[in-house]
Amino acid sequence: MEQFSLPAILDIEASGFGKGSYPIEIGVMTEAGRQHSWLIRPEDDWVHWREEAEALHGISREKLLKEGLPTSEIADKLNELFEGQMLYSDGWGFDSGWLNLLYYVSGRKMFFKLDTLPKILSEYQLEHWDQTKAEIEMHRELPDHRAGIDAFLIQETYKKTFVSEQIENADL
Repeated sequence: MEQFSLPAILDIEASGFGKGSYPIEIGVMTEAGRQHSWLIRPEDDWVHWREEAEALHGISREKLLKEGLPTSEIADKLNELFEGQMLYSDGWGFDSGWLNLLYYVSGRKMFFKLDTLPKILSEYQLEHWDQTKAEIEMHRELPDHRAGIDAFLIQETYKKTFVSEQIENADL
């Protein structure tokens, strides 16, 4: 069976979608399989808030104001963990914008890169992704739409689909 390394994964929960939305939680999984997540204290001019988004992730603006970390602290933590590395997101279209916003308002430079997850998935993984992810969710009974948990779920789905493909190919 081919050796593989786990991709580093990033997931972001936000205040909503579209113009004015901003990141409220960042979750990551390192290549070594360690999970980190942080709530983000909104900047003073970050006022966009959608009740529908809060209903999905269950994080209130009040909780962010009380428990969230400053954007600069989160940017520093991410740079420390991932300097020189590539991270992957299954929602790159949104996550890249929110991540860039976090770094912009923090006044920090990003020392890693973010790319779209499908870029590193094989055809087999793409075909089996949704079913495998659903099976993992069902067996682990994970809460939905929290950044750290979602990053974990994405990395676990990557691992399981990769291993399944290797087993299937070995049987041929």
